[in-house]
Amino acid sequence: QVQPVESWGGLVQSGDSLRLLCAAAGRTSSIYAMGWFRQAPGKEREFVAAITWRSSGHTYYADSVKGRFTISRDTAKNTVYLQMNSLKPEDTAVYYCAADQYGSDWYAEVASSYDYWGQGTQVTVYS
Repeated sequence: QVQPVESWGGLVQSGDSLRLLCAAAGRTSSIYAMGWFRQAPGKEREFVAAITWRSSGHTYYADSVKGRFTISRDTAKNTVYLQMNSLKPEDTAVYYCAADQYGSDWYAEVASSYDYWGQGTQVTVYS
């Protein structure tokens, strides 16, 4: 198993930046990719960004965050980051980190293709 744990959420003003961290524990050698999703009150969980774990670390982004958010990883520390710039009130949500093992039937944007989830961290952006 892999246990992702998110941290560094918070309350920020519109236009500010925030960096989320997700530390993975457990069978980290089996990680194929990690992703960030978010869920706002009354809305479905949506894809934010993802990164493959080995080699070049290919990245994927939702159109709504492209150019503002950057996902990166430190495989030596089993950690993935989400740098969020130019935050908007519509970015307010609980942000979840997810891990996929082995990569079979993995699709970056599909929540059900991830095997393990963190508990989430709240990000609130006020105008």
